[in-house]
This record gives sequence, C-alpha cells and structure tokens, in this order.
Amino acid sequence: MAAERLQKIMAAAGIASRRKAEEIIAAGRVTLNGKVVTEQGTKADPEVDQISVDGQPLKRAERLLYFMLNKPKGYVTTVSDPEGRPTVMEFVSYRKERLYPVGRLDYASEGLLLMTNDGELAQKLTKAGSHVPKTYLVKISGRPDEKGIDRLRRGITITLEDGQRVKTSPARIRLVEDAPNPWYEVILIEGRNRQIRRMFQHVGFLVEKIQRVQLGSLKLDVPPGKIRPLTVREVAQLKGLASDNKE
Repeated sequence: MAAERLQKIMAAAGIASRRKAEEIIAAGRVTLNGKVVTEQGTKADPEVDQISVDGQPLKRAERLLYFMLNKPKGYVTTVSDPEGRPTVMEFVSYRKERLYPVGRLDYASEGLLLMTNDGELAQKLTKAGSHVPKTYLVKISGRPDEKGIDRLRRGITITLEDGQRVKTSPARIRLVEDAPNPWYEVILIEGRNRQIRRMFQHVGFLVEKIQRVQLGSLKLDVPPGKIRPLTVREVAQLKGLASDNKE
C-alpha cells in the first residue's frame, strides 16, 4: 500500500475526522514507529508502519474486497437462515475476512451475486431507487401473448409478501428463445422480493427458472458455485453506477 497522510489513515481507522486528526497530531498525541509526530504532512504506510494514538496502536482499516459469485439454485442470500437452509456464505467460508451478499436472489433463483465487505457500496447499490439495471434470463411455463408482455413492460401493480401493493417500474423484456416454454431477457431497474415471479404470475404464467446474468456493466462469467475477485476496473464501474444513481 502506498504511503498516505497520517490524518487520512487515522480517519480511515475511525479515530476521528481528518480535521480532528490534525489537532490530535499537533497536540503530540501520535507516534510513528515509536517517535512522536507533530508535522501535518507526515506520511506512513498503515500496512508496515506502527502508528499509535495516546499510546494505543491504531486498528488497521479493513481491506475492501469485491467478488462475483454465480449463486446456484438452493441457496439463500443471507448470512444465516432460521430454517437451516444452506446460505451463500458457504462459498466464502474459506476466507478470513467477513464478506456479505449484496442484494438478493431468492432460494430458487441463480446467477450473479456480489459479495463484499464494502458497506458503503453495498448500501448504495441496494437502496430503493438506485436504478442500477439488472439483467435476467427467465424461463416461463407456457407462452404469454404479446399483450401480456406489453403490460409487464409498462409496469403493473403487484402484491408483496407483507400485503403492500406496489407499481413496478417499466421493464425491458424481449424473447430470446422461442419454445413452448420460452426464455425471456428481463431488465429491471429495481429488485423487489420475488418481483419477476410475481410479474409473470400476474399475467397468468409461472416462472420455471431465473438466472441473473448482468448487474450494470458487470457480466456473469463464472460457473455455478464458483467465485472470482472483481478487477479494479469492474469495482470502479460499480462505484460509478452507485454514484450516478444516488438521490
């Protein structure tokens, strides 16, 4: 890690704001590798240097990690499950860092799921109105007519688990495999619980399979049950999406 100003390192570690950290440094309360530091421009590497405030070693800021998981069917996207069902945490149990799933894919759905310890990004991506496009491949039991699909494209009123009735946002839907049980590509800018299943049920059809294949510009490219770290560019693109869509 590159050297950074002490006040920035202290702020990242949750000691104080940068301005308050400058006051703490000026007061001679900070040591760097055993020596008192009072100069504001002093830099250090938190991975290598020993930094203490009032004699207490600085807690190192957690390294932020970002992974793509291809969630298989039969796993819930929670840290634990009161029903004892397997959770997506099994796929990151080998890591010492605590990672969390971002957003949700229901038990019977599969596909792209983000796993990270970046709480700020997770909150921005999942909050209502983030309007980050999510692309799904959806297999339907039976063949809806074009009139029904048009209704889904425009937005319909569905009932959620808690009884609340909500109007879905307009969706982009196109046929990708014509068959007695066809596949559709569905692009949503929201992600209510079991939304796609409720949408098609509203026009009289059951969903057989759902696979999320894209989140923003991030495309699923790992087999079911596999995980890979995101590239620096992919992380930057996701952060850009979250920033562009903040309210």
